[in-house]
Amino acid sequence: MVRFAYALVALLVTASLATGNATAQTLDGRLKTIISTKKIKIAHRVDSSPFSFLDDRKQVIGYTIDICKAVVASIERQFKVTGIEIQWVPVTSQSRFDVVAKGGADMECGASTVTLGRMKEVDFSNSVFVESTGVAVMLKSGINNANDLAGKKVAVIAGTSNEQAIVNRSKTTPMEVVRVKERAEAIVALESGKVDAYASDKLLLVGANFADPRAMKLLPDDLSVEPYAIALPRGDWAMRLAVNTALSQIMRGSEIVFIFNSWFGQLGFKPGALISATFILNGLAD
Repeated sequence: MVRFAYALVALLVTASLATGNATAQTLDGRLKTIISTKKIKIAHRVDSSPFSFLDDRKQVIGYTIDICKAVVASIERQFKVTGIEIQWVPVTSQSRFDVVAKGGADMECGASTVTLGRMKEVDFSNSVFVESTGVAVMLKSGINNANDLAGKKVAVIAGTSNEQAIVNRSKTTPMEVVRVKERAEAIVALESGKVDAYASDKLLLVGANFADPRAMKLLPDDLSVEPYAIALPRGDWAMRLAVNTALSQIMRGSEIVFIFNSWFGQLGFKPGALISATFILNGLAD
């Protein structure tokens, strides 16, 4: 009996040490630096309204930005620290993943679609939104659906998942794919008549800064499914776990509903089946 008691105590001590080591290991990689310095670098887009953009005072705002601020607050609670300073790092659609991969930012919060190709460069959190590729045209163009794009010039930002969606569609509906560097260039090209259409994520088109929004229309077609997520350092399991823990907490409660309504309620949007499923499936249990 005594021998058994000693064995049991030894087992409990070993288990305790193992648990302590496991807890200590969670402070690894970028997360360890964030906690020790109380600073986190967040990459953001300046032109991806309503997900990540600058307001009139040049403040970083948007749907994904609010989610990432809530993630930082959760990390503070998870590791019992306060006052983590967010350092904002502006990026473009071309540079966003490279900046995270090379350590210029700890995460990227914008309108980034998860793809297998991008996973070769960065990791991603659980999904925070689901979008689709849409097409904007001039109201007077006579273009009413994607089939009408045959023989037309369609602008799309190079290096985006929207580009791939348009390239895929062009195999069945032949069109000229006009690659541009940024959103503003596509808008000018469409409004000046240099192109017949502009393809992007639907809500980015809704939030686009057209000179006369009433002169534009959005085609009804969904040309792809675009699951948005937070881009993270590749292979950094501790950082990914901390972010996904935060997202689970946000998705389980009313916080995600408040954030969604703050940005899309005013536009008359309500969470559809895909968005609701995203919130439910990513509200993981502890």
